[in-house]
Amino acid sequence: MSRNDPIADAMVNIKNNENAAKKECIIRPGSKLMKEILKIMHDKGYIGNYEFVNDNREGFFKIELLGKINDCKAIKPRYAVKRSEFEKFEKKYLPAYDVGTIIVSTPKGVVSHREAKEKATGGRLLAYVY
Repeated sequence: MSRNDPIADAMVNIKNNENAAKKECIIRPGSKLMKEILKIMHDKGYIGNYEFVNDNREGFFKIELLGKINDCKAIKPRYAVKRSEFEKFEKKYLPAYDVGTIIVSTPKGVVSHREAKEKATGGRLLAYVY
């Protein structure tokens, strides 16, 4: 693990465990940002339940895998995106229209790219999953 980019580490960890057909995976370190990303992935149906486990160190997330992820990666560099530019990045990172989700950090919180469009706000791209 590189420990320089916890989001990238987490996405690679989830993908590797999915590819190995594991039922669950552990992601550390736990953070509020990681919790928001997992919440979006859970709401979109890519992962099952997840829980934060406080081990009196950094804490970690235990995630139930459903086998529904084809690919998930952190987006680097973390592009700043205006609300009118989402389509360009959808074409770049997602396989087809209406397939997958780009996770965006906006002033209104961490949301999917569709919610960011609805709320008419830009932000920074964090990761994608499909």
